Amino acid sequence: MSSILIIDDSITVRQGIKLALKKASLFQDFYEARDGRQGLDQLRQHHPDVVLCDVIMPEMDGFTFLEKMKEDPAFIDTPVIMLTGEGLVDKKVRGLDLGASDYLTKPFDFSELLARVKVQLKLKTLQDELKKVNEQLLELSRVDYLTQIFNRRYFMEQFQVEFDRCRRYGQPLSFMIMDIDHFKLVNDTHGHPVGDQVLSDLGKTANGQFAFHDVLARYGGEEFVVLLPMAAPDEANNVAEKLRQAVEQNDFPALPGQRVTISLGVCSYPLPGVDSPDAIISAADEALYLAKETGRNRVVVATVEAPPAA
Repeated sequence: MSSILIIDDSITVRQGIKLALKKASLFQDFYEARDGRQGLDQLRQHHPDVVLCDVIMPEMDGFTFLEKMKEDPAFIDTPVIMLTGEGLVDKKVRGLDLGASDYLTKPFDFSELLARVKVQLKLKTLQDELKKVNEQLLELSRVDYLTQIFNRRYFMEQFQVEFDRCRRYGQPLSFMIMDIDHFKLVNDTHGHPVGDQVLSDLGKTANGQFAFHDVLARYGGEEFVVLLPMAAPDEANNVAEKLRQAVEQNDFPALPGQRVTISLGVCSYPLPGVDSPDAIISAADEALYLAKETGRNRVVVATVEAPPAA
């Protein structure tokens, strides 16, 4: 159920509005304030769905309340119906310019008040539902459907942002790329559903190894990548080694009795000749190739400039 905040210096008006709205069963919670200052306190504490606010009040009038309310992004979309005993057009225009959703002139008919409140509540409900859907769509655009970690597109966006910041402030940044050893054999022997489960479980295992500001993503196929902002080479190497051990020691239910291992390539910025996210990825990829060529299930750190891409 929804909630409403009624701001008016007259307790009689507040009680009359409250009684009328209770009969309509529109709101579960009712909050009251005698002026704008108290109204702001109630607003911030309870986050009501709709606000009814008188214009002329002591301490802080309705216009000042509305100005301060709309300065807070959390309440930009909260509908406000202004109540006033003055029918002057310029007063109404001022309130609407400040962000009021509607206006009622006292004395008002309670059936009209009820109708206007219903409209604003419905609009607020639809608006909240749209926000929720948009947030879900945004999350889907960032997350890999199989592993439920970030996808390649979002990772690359964050990589560029973090790289620019670290270069600007002279801070280190590390990147690692990992690949499941002999993953093709898993798919060929056990089938793709088992392979998918292994990828999903690896994502969960890896996700538990990093700090909240690190960015883990599925890069493609059986490759995963991690961005470690402000991590120097030694730290990145330690993190990569801990991850390698965690995967090796982890049980993968889809492959009972079998060990899953990963190989990792790590590159830390700054590194001579490495001056972009693409160059960092290329250097780490070369290190990953070396890890696989020298026995797999190991970490190799890039120490020299990667050869230019073909």
